[in-house]
Amino acid sequence: MEIITKVARMQFVAHKLCAEQKSIGFVPTMGAFHEGHLTQVREARRMCDVVIVSIFINSPSSRGASDQEADIHPRDLARDADYLAPIDVDYIFAPSPDEIYPPGFASTVRVPGLSERLEGRSIPDVFGEVTTEMTILFNIVRPKFAFLGQRDAQQTIIIKRLVQDLHLPVEIVVVPIVRDPDGLACSSRNRLLTPEERHSALVLSRALRIAEELYDGGERHSSRIIKQMRRELDGEPGLTLDYLAITDTERLEPVEDLGQIRRILVSIAGFVGQNRLIDNTILCGEKQRTKTRLTLW
Repeated sequence: MEIITKVARMQFVAHKLCAEQKSIGFVPTMGAFHEGHLTQVREARRMCDVVIVSIFINSPSSRGASDQEADIHPRDLARDADYLAPIDVDYIFAPSPDEIYPPGFASTVRVPGLSERLEGRSIPDVFGEVTTEMTILFNIVRPKFAFLGQRDAQQTIIIKRLVQDLHLPVEIVVVPIVRDPDGLACSSRNRLLTPEERHSALVLSRALRIAEELYDGGERHSSRIIKQMRRELDGEPGLTLDYLAITDTERLEPVEDLGQIRRILVSIAGFVGQNRLIDNTILCGEKQRTKTRLTLW
């Protein structure tokens, strides 16, 4: 496994792999790996000739990150490499912020509309940097497949639109949410939860299960599903709800009659203590039980 820190070296390697007609599987991350990341990497290993995992954290000063963000994604390349070595990753691409954004950098990529909904309402311009970085990384790494996690559903939808609109030669593979045995979706933020906060956080997955059970039982009115979910969420004093939404999976627009569309995204965001957590589930008329390479969006 080679660790690459320079853009020029990564471009050279990617060009050589493409010339050899090797399929590149790419997993973009910010490090601080958990089982969700590792599942994406394993799927890349299963599908592709070569696996490249990027670890990129922009400088806190340039993105206005809080101290908590620095705690969530500590820079520990050796630790992250230890997690990836047993999965037979070929390359880790771990550039510095100056490598990706050199002095004088002035270009940005935006996906208006989708970026202003859900997470975009709560955290303005949260996706502006993501879409710019992903465009840069795709151009450097030149993957055939990029593996993203369903837990960041809105981000995945936005990146799929980015790829479609710019005709980027990469296929987005959505890997299902990985959950701990208690139901909590794997996230780097989970390590910051106290035992009491973790117990409170479990209300997110319980509320999503209520939505799944109601939908599977024939309920097709989102307002009724939201009412039952809110009852569960409001009953947990340790949670401060940010938003709860039921939308389509293309435009992220609210949907009332769920019988009119095939796939529905149910999204939750909320605060447990100082930690902001997100979770979601997909409701679909014909349940897709496959564990890998979902074509949800």
